[in-house]
Amino acid sequence: MKIALIGYGKMGKAIEAIALERGHRVVIRLQRDNPTEWQSDQLKSADVAIEFTAPESAPQHLLNCFELGIPVVCGSTGWLSHGSEIESACQATQGSLIYASNFSVGVNLFFALNQQLAKLMAKQPQYAVSIEEIHHTEKKDAPSGTAISLAEQILNEHPSKISWMNEATNDSSILSIESKRIEGVPGTHQVEYRSEIDTLQIKHTAHNRIGFATGAVLAAEFLQNKKGIYTMKDVLGIGH
Repeated sequence: MKIALIGYGKMGKAIEAIALERGHRVVIRLQRDNPTEWQSDQLKSADVAIEFTAPESAPQHLLNCFELGIPVVCGSTGWLSHGSEIESACQATQGSLIYASNFSVGVNLFFALNQQLAKLMAKQPQYAVSIEEIHHTEKKDAPSGTAISLAEQILNEHPSKISWMNEATNDSSILSIESKRIEGVPGTHQVEYRSEIDTLQIKHTAHNRIGFATGAVLAAEFLQNKKGIYTMKDVLGIGH
């Protein structure tokens, strides 16, 4: 499979290493917005693109891939205010897209566990729920896309919760997310249910970027020759 890497920072380099290990070829590495590169034959020859850049640049990168007919796997977070526009463009161009706030296989299993636990705990109002996420100091968005995904799963199951907030709060209708930035931390997410009697926690801790990179390459392998919008649940065969 011929892969275009859009973004060639630490994640892009980790993805390249996994892709090469799995027998794929990287045909182009785009590190900035360069109109010439977007028209290059190397990019147009790609079977799939993997995009890890920044919130402000990701939407245009996705639109460019749709116009070029290149299936795209997107791991950039913080751009979902453009989500409806991107979905419409993908459908209009008969494009192909997988977006995930986190491509780690372990995190996506964690999502499934979080959703099931939220269903159980919705019937236990004595427990106050909160989320904590910790990432490296270079991460540009807060809360993390993964924390937002966890929060939205919980909100969908808890009718008493109306929204989330990226700070501590005493408002029982608000789900609190606490974001911490610590040098060298790839990513830690914890969901906590606390009552006066006890505390229940589920937690995922990434040890390095390999899990994220592997999941992104698995998603690219899944998306090749497909049309439409998919998720990591489709990639991993986890029930919706």
